[in-house]
Amino acid sequence: MIMIVDYGVGNIQAFMTLFKRIGVVATRARAPEDLEGAKRLILPGVGHFDTAMTLLDRSGMRPRLEQMVLEEQVPVMGICVGMQMLASGSDEGELPGLNWIPGRVRAFANTPASQNLPMPHMGWNDLKIRSGNKLFNSFEPEPCFYFLHSYYFDADDKNDVAATAEYGLEFDCIVSRGHIHGVQCHPEKSHHFGAQLLKNFAEL
Repeated sequence: MIMIVDYGVGNIQAFMTLFKRIGVVATRARAPEDLEGAKRLILPGVGHFDTAMTLLDRSGMRPRLEQMVLEEQVPVMGICVGMQMLASGSDEGELPGLNWIPGRVRAFANTPASQNLPMPHMGWNDLKIRSGNKLFNSFEPEPCFYFLHSYYFDADDKNDVAATAEYGLEFDCIVSRGHIHGVQCHPEKSHHFGAQLLKNFAEL
């Protein structure tokens, strides 16, 4: 069963609808006890990094999530700001991240190659797959996904980078370390590519 962590941010219903369409059982967790029995975890997120981290702490679910992910090795996928929360920290805020995949979230606006481009990075973009990760089973070489963001994940260890995209610079858009995954794009808005990505995650 897929458990979607509902801590107050993110379009939970969009994920519920998509999982139902692809035949995957999914439900939402609003409290620590709701997490029990989860075989996979989705950590969504939109908005400001510090706000998302604060709301996750206030939900009371963070200690149990860390136990499940770090000790019990339950697969997790962070999406959009949920991916950024996997990092050590963000230039957008002051709070530390979860540090499940070491790295820093950086602003496009502070990067010379992209600082003169329209912000946010919004719309469809091709992915360059850099690994044989099972998340990409049945994918063509450069699948197209929908993005909406002004910050990007910069992984400390580039072996954790599963796919990149370009917006002025080539940036890490999917990271994967063992059973921990993060995607900057929006699979729930990316039609059949997004559906396939979530289906592959459910089957890991």
